[in-house]
Amino acid sequence: MWFIFNSSIGKKLVQAISGAFLILFLLLHVTINFFSVIDSFTGKFGVVALDDKLFSAGDGLFKLGCDFMSTPVISIMVPVLALGFVVHILYGCWLTAKNIYARGGFKRYAVSSKAATDSWSAKNMFVLGILILGLICFHLFHFWSKMQMPELLHIGTYVDNPYLLLCQTFSHWWILAIYIIWFIALWFHLVHGFWSMFQTIGWNNGKWFKRLKVIGAIFSTLIVVMFISVAVNAAIQAPNIL
Repeated sequence: MWFIFNSSIGKKLVQAISGAFLILFLLLHVTINFFSVIDSFTGKFGVVALDDKLFSAGDGLFKLGCDFMSTPVISIMVPVLALGFVVHILYGCWLTAKNIYARGGFKRYAVSSKAATDSWSAKNMFVLGILILGLICFHLFHFWSKMQMPELLHIGTYVDNPYLLLCQTFSHWWILAIYIIWFIALWFHLVHGFWSMFQTIGWNNGKWFKRLKVIGAIFSTLIVVMFISVAVNAAIQAPNIL
């Protein structure tokens, strides 16, 4: 326990491990959601969304993906990944607050290390994290509170059709704009966090450091482009569905 809460290496290790949970959670989440885009190209999106029999039969990748998320193994894994996500956010806030206090306040909060001055995102990880956290609450209000929460806590109105929920949400241009801003902030956070995670566990030699930065940028871009395409596709489909 002393190593985790008092050692600088231990603190970074907690952030790295919880960050890995964040990456796994995002990868699973975006893969399932991207099935809705594939359904659009195969002509299944509109058909399944408007036909209760086809929807109930699971005729659509996105519907099958949502059903897969309800299987026992995934039902156990998702809360674990989400917990790692929450730990990453809370521990990051606590760690940043301690660093600011130790350095005498915001005016003296300046890090001279190469990692911290390497990019704009590296200097603003805490601000990006707060922005992402705020928009996560916005996201939970639109989706989790209408699909998972009614099932788990028996609170609110359960929405059974994820196709319709996507269209209802992203049919509003201002909601689409907020989500795109969120995804861009997530990109900046991931680009730095990806290679920083591997640097913490010792993969920081000159050759691998440069490669990890490139891999991190590609991975982060892929994740964010997939998320944005899901939102934009739902907005495009909405006039034909609603």
